This record gives sequence, structure tokens and C-alpha cells, in this order.
Amino acid sequence: MLAIVLIAFAGAAAAGLVGAVALRLLRDRSVTVGLTVVAAVAVTAMLAGTLGVAQAMFLSRHDLSVVTTVTAMAAAVSLATALLLGRWVVARSRDLALAARSFGDGGSFDAPGGPATAELTELSRELAATSAKLAVSRERERALETSRRELVAWISHDLRTPLAGLRAMSEALEDGVVPDQARYFRQISAEVARLDSMVGDLFELSRIHAGSLALTPTRMSAYDLVGEALAGADPVAREHGVRLVGADVEAVPIEVDGKEMTRVLANLLINAIHRTPADGTVAVAAELRAGSVVLSVTDGCGGIPAEDLARVFDTGWRGTEARTPPGGAGLGLAIVRGIVEAHAGRAAVRNVAGGCRFEVTLPAPAVG
Repeated sequence: MLAIVLIAFAGAAAAGLVGAVALRLLRDRSVTVGLTVVAAVAVTAMLAGTLGVAQAMFLSRHDLSVVTTVTAMAAAVSLATALLLGRWVVARSRDLALAARSFGDGGSFDAPGGPATAELTELSRELAATSAKLAVSRERERALETSRRELVAWISHDLRTPLAGLRAMSEALEDGVVPDQARYFRQISAEVARLDSMVGDLFELSRIHAGSLALTPTRMSAYDLVGEALAGADPVAREHGVRLVGADVEAVPIEVDGKEMTRVLANLLINAIHRTPADGTVAVAAELRAGSVVLSVTDGCGGIPAEDLARVFDTGWRGTEARTPPGGAGLGLAIVRGIVEAHAGRAAVRNVAGGCRFEVTLPAPAVG
């Protein structure tokens, strides 16, 4: 028995060694070739061991031919099975590759029909998930590109207007044909301040998009934060005849960068004041809701069209002409969203009776 075991092992080991070398040499070939080599190794190992043991047992020539014939038939069936399996796997792999190529070229991935191995089925699911993510990314990229083009067009227009006015006024002053020079100087100063504000907004937005907005969070009261923003916006509200109301502001703690969050509230307040008619009201509120601090600004603009609600915070969005104040570049709300998201919060807007409400939701600071 020991001799049989050793002879069978030696024959099988020799066949396995040859098969390992063959697999290494053919590792870059089709899976069909690999499966055929594996089947051939298995059959050869069995045949070598069987023939070696048969010789050692001194079987008759007839018995040896019978054993060899049986083994040969088994080898033929094994090789045919390996070839069929390999061709089937290759065909499924080719279908999967063609389907993957479609979404790589800008399309969507449609998993090929028909049965497949568990590994190919899992790969199809992963490719389908990747295709869905790519579709979302492409849609976001298209939206950003559209937003960028609109921003460039609007900024170009908004810069051209004050620059043309400045040039005309400077030429008039230079020619000495201005009867009221003080009025021209005041107008020039106002246009320069307008341009400076636009450039500041562009710089702030570029920092947000580049991810270089450095925050210094400190714990403060939402009451103090809103009070400071209301004080800064009060002169603008008086000029437009709009009432500012902050009666529903709770003194809840909040951990934010005071300077940046004041800019958020200032942008929302100025935006609301410009869009609220004279004798209207802009209300500011702050409350603790479901473990978050919610700051809201409600105006009397009459509401935003439903098709525009999803674009309100996009870069360059300014809505309809009736809702766009003079000199607006459509950057204020985009800056609001960028700063809020940098604080791990979210900005949203919804229509209410007579106007709309902008809400900034921020995580409440940890207790203790």
C-alpha cells in the first residue's frame, strides 16, 4: 500500500508541476486556456498515477489497456467540459466588457442578460453602482458648467455697466463740463464701492470652491449673532422702508465662525430687504429643533417659482428680472450655501404665505 501511495503521488506531483509551469507561461491567455490546463493536469495526474500503479501491480496487458481506455475517456470528457465552461465564461466576460465600455464612453451601464458566475454577477452590480455615481457626477458637472457660463456672462455685464459709467464721468470731469462735481465724485465713489463688493464676493466664492475657507469656530449665543446681523442691516432696511423683526430669536448656544456666519445672515437679510416691498416685514428667527440650531429669514417677496427653488443657491442664479436688485451678481446665496456647508450644515428655502423663508440648519454644539 505504501508503494502504491508513493507511485501515485509521484505521478500526480509530476503532472502538477508540469501544469503549474504551463499555467505560469499561459497566465496572460484566456480563461478557457487556463481551465483546459487545469482539467488536463487533473486527468494527467490520475492517468500517471493509475499507469504507474498498474505497472507496479503487474496487471495483464488487457487489464492495462482497459484502465488506459477508461482514463482516456475520462480525460476527453473533462477536457470538453473545461472547454465549454471556459468559452461560456469568456462569452459572459466579453458581454460585460462591452456593457462597461458603453458607460465609459458617456452612456449608462446596462448589465448583460443571461446567467453568469457569482463573481461576474457581483462585478455587474458594482459597475451598475459606479455607472449611477458617474451619471450623478456628469449631471452635477453639467449644472456647474451652466452655472459658470451664466456667472461669467452676468459678471461681464455687471462689470461693464459701472466701468462705462466711471469712464464717462471721469471724461466729463477731465473736460471740465460738469456743473456739480461733488455729485459726480459721490457717484464715482458709489460705483467703486459696488465694484469692490463684487470683487470681494468673487474672492470669497473662489475660496469656498477651492476648499481654502479657514474657519475659527467659537461658542456664542444665537441671540447675539442675530442681533449683530440685524444691527448691520438696519440702515439698508430703513432706506428701503422695510421693518426688521427679531422677536422669535432664542438664546440657544451655537458654535460657528462668528465673522463668516454674520456674513451669511447679512447676505440673507440684504437679499430679503431688496425683495420685500416698502412697508413690508423681514423676520429673523432662531430656534433649537431636533438637535440642530435653525436660523431663518422670512421676507415678503411674494414667493419663488417652484421651478426655481432648486436653483436658488446656485452660483450666478438671480431669478426673474423682477426679483433681481440692481447690481446683483447672483453670488450672495451661493456664498451662503458654501459657508453653511463648511460648518457641516445645510441651507434651504421654501415658500410661505406672502414670501419665502430661508433656513440655515447647523449642528448644535455638544453639551459640556
